[in-house]
Parts: sequence; C-alpha cells; structure tokens
Amino acid sequence: MSLYSHSNKMQGVRLPGQDKVNLEEFPIPVPEHGQVLLKMKASGLCGSDLKYIYHEHTGTGGASYNDVIAGHEPSGQIVQVGPGVTHFKEGDRVVVYHIAGCGHCDECRKGYMIGCTSPERQAYGWQRDGGHAEYLLADASTLLHLPENLSYIDGAMIACGFGTAYQGILRADLSARDRLLVVGLGPVGQAVTMLAAALGVEVIGVDMVEERMEMARKVGAKHTIKAGEDAHNKIRELTGGKGVEVAIDCSGSNPGRHLCLESAREWARVVYIGEGGHVTFETSPLLLHKQITLHGSWVCSLDGMQKVIDFLSAKNLHPEDIITHTYPLSEANRAYEVFASGKTGKVCLTM
Repeated sequence: MSLYSHSNKMQGVRLPGQDKVNLEEFPIPVPEHGQVLLKMKASGLCGSDLKYIYHEHTGTGGASYNDVIAGHEPSGQIVQVGPGVTHFKEGDRVVVYHIAGCGHCDECRKGYMIGCTSPERQAYGWQRDGGHAEYLLADASTLLHLPENLSYIDGAMIACGFGTAYQGILRADLSARDRLLVVGLGPVGQAVTMLAAALGVEVIGVDMVEERMEMARKVGAKHTIKAGEDAHNKIRELTGGKGVEVAIDCSGSNPGRHLCLESAREWARVVYIGEGGHVTFETSPLLLHKQITLHGSWVCSLDGMQKVIDFLSAKNLHPEDIITHTYPLSEANRAYEVFASGKTGKVCLTM
C-alpha cells in the first residue's frame, strides 16, 4: 500500500534564471525498474544552484540545467518501490547521491559518478528532476540508508556539502597532529570545520563575513580571522611563524587559494575544493621550495558518502547545525533570496 496521497499532482520548483523561482504543478512520477518514489522531507540549496542556475544559466556539460525540477541535495522517505529493487522498502529513510552515471565507465565503477562523462550521466536538479518538490523519482543505485539518529535535514546536507568536505579532508590526510586552515566559511567550509574539529584538529577559519566566522566558531573553529591583507601575518602568529600543516580552500577565489599556499608550512598539504575562478602564484617560493603537495578535490564517491554517514552517526554530529534558515516549499522564492545574500549558513527547504 503506497504511503503517498491519492492525488496524482505535486508541486515542484523550476529555476528559469534572472533570480526567479517558479513553483509549478507536476504529475507524481511512477517508479519503473530499479527506481523508487520518495516523499521529500528536506532539500538543500547549494552555491552552485545560485551561480549556475538561479542567477543565470551559465553551466555547460555536467553543470548544464535542463529546465527540470531543481535541487540536488535531497533526503526523504520511500513511499513506493519499483520492480527489481531489493535493498530498499517502503518507509525507509534515505539520502540521495546526487548523480546517476552510466554505471559502466571507470569513474562509475569506482563509485565516483560525479566524474562520469557519458551522455547518460544525469544529476538530480540539473538534467533530471531533483529534490525541490513534494516527491522525487530516484534510482535505487543512488540511495543510501539514513540512520535514525540523523534528521532528514542532516541527510540533505550530506549529499553535496558534507560529502565534498569529507573527501577534501581525506585528500589532505588530515589528523589531530595537524593545524588546519579553512579559507571560505560558506556551507562547505563550515562542513570542513565541523568534521575536522570532531577529529581533534585545531582549525583556523578565514572569511570576509562576520556571521560566517561566528558560525565557524560555534561548530568547532578555534580561531577565526577576517580575510584581508593582514590574514597571512595573523596565521603565522598563531602557528609560531611556521604556518599550517594543512590548508583547504573552499572559497574558489584567487586570494583565498593564494593564502592557502602562502600560509602553508614546509611539506604541507593544500587542497582546493572551491569551484570556479582562477589562481596565479609564484611557483618556486610558494610550491616547489616548500615541497607542498597540492590536491584538487571534487565531491565524493558513493562509498565516501556512506563513510560520511557512518562518521556523523557514530559521532552524533548534526550537519543541521550549520542551517540558519529553513523554508517550506511554498516559500522557495524567499529561500533563494535569503541564500543569495551571502550572509547565511546553509538554507534548506522542508516538506
């Protein structure tokens, strides 16, 4: 017996660009082989939604928006199971990995569907209907169980933000022996801060917005520094003139990325997570002579997301703590307006 309403219509959000949000009516989809229907419970707003869709449709390839229902950070409850689905049942609480790949390429076989380059690749909220709706049609292969001690909002934060943060931490081989510089304290920077602090790492956070620095202190940053010309000197002071062992850039900006290299000590590890932009730096003094290892990191694998869920559940950590605003689906327009101000933590739609 299905758990959802007998009505065959639902509301969902499309983003036509030019800072507009359209709440429209859609038919409730029916799951086919290997698919399930989710009653959506929470759907996060992501910075990439703002940059590539909400303001203007500038994305290409995997970042192209095909006028579908938006939202690539979904979490919900299964209300109908299609044929061939064996590991999930009606009533299960789940998190959605936000890309369905071809399933055959090297990246898909590793669980990194984010890296799939096949024309078959479709991201929820970009090329196929996403989570900004009352219901979501999902491939069972993209689902992971959500533990009872994590909320649906916690689950929505995992798919993109916390998965991305966790992968960057793994790339940095971060441990409690290290001091970590996090540049850019938006939602991903907050996630890095929370996860690193739970590992016993001393975190130094840098941002231009006081509200974000205050939140970073609440979720585990020991020090916060206002971005600017003096930031490097203050980081050196905090580290006895040596610099940090690990630096992670979540800003995607030239100054932020440069600050990571500048403030890293000899043999440090630097990870670039923040999307877009450019960086220019003097290679010899900032990279070669300090023997720095520089990594690029992009989202996470399906297995990596499972490890994030396990870690959060075991530590009883709640990504919901970096949420500053929640709105019902009917107020999606307001949610995007507030998120676009740049002064919020994470913003989430709840259903």
